[in-house]
Amino acid sequence: MGVIGVVARRLDAFIGPGVMLVFPLYASMRAIESPTTLDDQQWLTYWVLYSFITLFELSCSQILAWLPFWPYVKLVFCMWLVLPIFNGAAYIYQNFVRKYVKIGNYVSSHYSDSQKKVLLMMSLDARKSVERFIERYGPDAFDRVIKAAEKEAKKQKEARS
Repeated sequence: MGVIGVVARRLDAFIGPGVMLVFPLYASMRAIESPTTLDDQQWLTYWVLYSFITLFELSCSQILAWLPFWPYVKLVFCMWLVLPIFNGAAYIYQNFVRKYVKIGNYVSSHYSDSQKKVLLMMSLDARKSVERFIERYGPDAFDRVIKAAEKEAKKQKEARS
């Protein structure tokens, strides 16, 4: 078999560090410098998932030593997480983490109870935008927006009936 056999058997050792560490490191540094937060989400999620994989490997190393295909499973999974055509880390964040892990359930105490109720129903991103709106235009403007939205919702409900 020679060189080709050695390369085929140790493919994970040749490609793994580049796919699992070098490219994500480079992409993370680019994400830090970019103005959008979409790529930040992709790469922060990747590093969290990669940390979980590493902890799993460290915890189960005795069992994984008996599974000769484990390095290849890890490599394929990390490629799915990393490669831009898949954006697996962002997919996992959108479809699993964001649905089940509620972060940011705190709303400042200087809002009225009705405003807190509305803010807590929003996603964290929407809440940040609304809080900037309130800082800029004041809490009365926010109350007017809520009342206008409630009035519009009633109109649409009546139109459907």
